[in-house]
Amino acid sequence: MPTLEQAKNWYNQSDPVHGFDHIQRVYRMAEHLAQAEGADLEIVRAAALLHDAEGPLTGDSRAVHQLASAEFARQILQAEGWPEARIQAVEHCIRAHRFRDEREQPETIEAQVLFDADKLDAIGAIGALRSIAYAILDGQNLFVLPSEQFRQTGEKLPGEPHTPYHEHLFKLRKLKDRMFTPTGKALAQARHDYLEGFFAQLHAELRAEA
Repeated sequence: MPTLEQAKNWYNQSDPVHGFDHIQRVYRMAEHLAQAEGADLEIVRAAALLHDAEGPLTGDSRAVHQLASAEFARQILQAEGWPEARIQAVEHCIRAHRFRDEREQPETIEAQVLFDADKLDAIGAIGALRSIAYAILDGQNLFVLPSEQFRQTGEKLPGEPHTPYHEHLFKLRKLKDRMFTPTGKALAQARHDYLEGFFAQLHAELRAEA
């Protein structure tokens, strides 16, 4: 079974978004959800440790990091002598954890636990910090308000930048309703409310209304 100590070697220690700190939080949350929902803890733990192990920090190639991480997980687990069926179970968890990729949906309780644990780390106070950290890493503007067109349709105006606020409207505010497990849904509500409040306050301050 892979360990947290091993996982330190697979992640960029300076990455504030998808680095080892993120892995530790997802690992702990995944354990909590797995125990509450009756999932296979070994599958969940391995998937949590390996789900972001391959792929760049930012950019277009990030879009397929789940496929590269699943293949890396296969190599690690084969070297440990895992049965093929259990390797495939971990691979499915990893391939199905990405919000923007609908090619493979979380079908097992273990995959649903990983999805929920990973998405819970994208909302709430931690989510606010991670969205800002990612924007800085990616060279994004932090202080441009989304256009009315983007707010209504999700389509940017020509030259409109992508900011943490854009990311909230496009993705983060939708995560609460994408949770699969009852435990994940219960935890998501308070984190969702916090993040909504954060960006509402940011909107008001940028418009000099607060």
